[in-house]
Amino acid sequence: MYSTSEFRRGLKIEIDGEPFFIQEFQHVKPGKGGAFVRTKLKSFITGNVIDRTFKSGDKVDRPDMVEKEMQYLYQDGDNFYFMDNETYEQQFINIEQLQGAEAFLQENVQVTALFHNQKPIAVELPNFVELTVTKTDPGFKGDTASGATKPATLETGATIQVPLFIKEGEKIRIDTRTGEYAERVR
Repeated sequence: MYSTSEFRRGLKIEIDGEPFFIQEFQHVKPGKGGAFVRTKLKSFITGNVIDRTFKSGDKVDRPDMVEKEMQYLYQDGDNFYFMDNETYEQQFINIEQLQGAEAFLQENVQVTALFHNQKPIAVELPNFVELTVTKTDPGFKGDTASGATKPATLETGATIQVPLFIKEGEKIRIDTRTGEYAERVR
């Protein structure tokens, strides 16, 4: 059980048998009445975001979740197949459960899969991945305003903003938490 004093961003909790993680929280101590905690929770299963208020000192359940190291194998329609590194069993995770992570998945990448009641519900990518730029417009001389960016399509099909000096065929490092360009890989 977690107390409201232990709330932090990313904490995994269970409400009515459904696993959630805390996106935002705010401790509020009004002049009158008891303190409370306002939270924004995102469901691992449905992806829905709900607002929930807890009284200070309330307790919430820890979800029955297991993390397993897995390797991404391939995509078949809306299903993405992963292999358990210990048992070599294959599991598929639906595109809705990936919640945008599919944009940075490339074959053989190691991920952490979250299981709730022995069912895969989400995937956590490494913080940074290295992908090749497959399509981008050239930067033009004179386009040197600081922080100028242009769109670039990556080998996974995702499109992100990159600095003007990035060319097609270059490998770049992307922060998977924000989906933004981090640096050029040499």
